[in-house]
Amino acid sequence: MSVTSEQKQHVRERAGHCCEYCRVSQSARLTRFQIDHVIAVKHGGQDDDDNLCLACYECNGYKGSNVAGLDPATGEATKLFNPRQQVWDDHFRLNPDATITGLTPEGRTTLAVLRFNDDERVKQRLGEWTVGDYPC
Repeated sequence: MSVTSEQKQHVRERAGHCCEYCRVSQSARLTRFQIDHVIAVKHGGQDDDDNLCLACYECNGYKGSNVAGLDPATGEATKLFNPRQQVWDDHFRLNPDATITGLTPEGRTTLAVLRFNDDERVKQRLGEWTVGDYPC
């Protein structure tokens, strides 16, 4: 089975056309957003709505098929943030300089694997924030 066009539209609408990982708006980006399998098919994930989320090109590219990484604070293997099962504000904090802080092991690990705070990404978020397009 593959993701249907109806599912893709549902995922976009459910996410409010925002990346469910870094919270950038699809309308503020020139690149296409992608439908991400939270748990990759190769790791047993399915094409159902509970395993799909909307991701910006950068987040989806850095995440790839990863489902876990190493928590930078502890070095322990830790699952990535799951936008279908977890609440963003419980795991991340948006700072006034548009950087993001991981508040939990999942938040820290996701922040590192998806490279939320790479210089260019922070500059883009800050620019979007100043015109009211960030966060979603």
